[in-house]
Amino acid sequence: MTEPDETHPETRIVIAREPGGPDVLDVVTRPVPKPGPGEGLIRNTACGVNRPDQIERLGFYPAPPGAPEGLGLEVSGHVAALGPGVSGLTEGDAVCALVAGGGYSDYVVAPAGSVLPAPAGIDLVDAAGLPETVMTVWANVFEIGALSPDETLLVHGGTSGIGTTAIQMAKAHGARVVTTAGTAEKVALCERLGADIAINYREADFESVVKEAGGADVILDMVGGPYVQKNINCANQDARIVSIAFLQGSRVEVDLMRMMLKRIVLTGSTLRARPDVEKARLARAVRETVWPWVASGKLAPVIDSRFALDDVRAAHARLDGGEHSGKILLTC
Repeated sequence: MTEPDETHPETRIVIAREPGGPDVLDVVTRPVPKPGPGEGLIRNTACGVNRPDQIERLGFYPAPPGAPEGLGLEVSGHVAALGPGVSGLTEGDAVCALVAGGGYSDYVVAPAGSVLPAPAGIDLVDAAGLPETVMTVWANVFEIGALSPDETLLVHGGTSGIGTTAIQMAKAHGARVVTTAGTAEKVALCERLGADIAINYREADFESVVKEAGGADVILDMVGGPYVQKNINCANQDARIVSIAFLQGSRVEVDLMRMMLKRIVLTGSTLRARPDVEKARLARAVRETVWPWVASGKLAPVIDSRFALDDVRAAHARLDGGEHSGKILLTC
């Protein structure tokens, strides 16, 4: 168990006192933990607000055993202290990190393998919008989905944090990108980010448009519900469909005959509960392949808004409203 760090007596964290809306979020104080073996203590500059935080607030996404108390999965800041056995990090380093919880805070402990150097050319506050989204896209589009440069990616929710990241990463990889969004303004943003085709799903049937455009080889779906069958219908032979969220429901009735005839892989994954060694492997892959895309200007976090940590309820109200484009951040 980690012990309080006497040199940094208190940290603010955000907890949900019960399942519910943004009003159940409270900012409380706790002793700052001391990093254990293989861990680093980060003095946060900012933290990202993500859909999994919303789902946890609603009571449907419990933290894995041993996770730091409180909400928040990605942070940026400076290394404040190091536990035994940590190499490759130095106190004072500017970093961003994936954490299993407790990211909405002034200080958080992170496994050293999940800590990345803050990428050059990106404001340190904005860097808080990268770790969770970039690792999610890498794991699901590039590893599970095995997207090739000559293939087409269909990503739903193109102006979400995941969507804006997936568009840019797929284009940096050389792939063709088709995406969906809900307003003309959001469609225009997807196009500016590099989407070859951006579909306003309120005005057009994405299934028909994707079919006419030649189909999709990899589909990243955060919607679920009726999209599951439509994804299968517009997928190409040997396509890979990866589900990472279910905004319209995870229980669906589908005709699997088309999946069988097309030899489609229909799968899904989560990131938070993966072992630290797996997250460290993802972090290494991101540092080797994705950080050069950031350095060359091919990828940058799209920031919707910034809120002070004490205004976390307003940040979650913004997330709940669904009008945002890109990442919502909390500054510490």
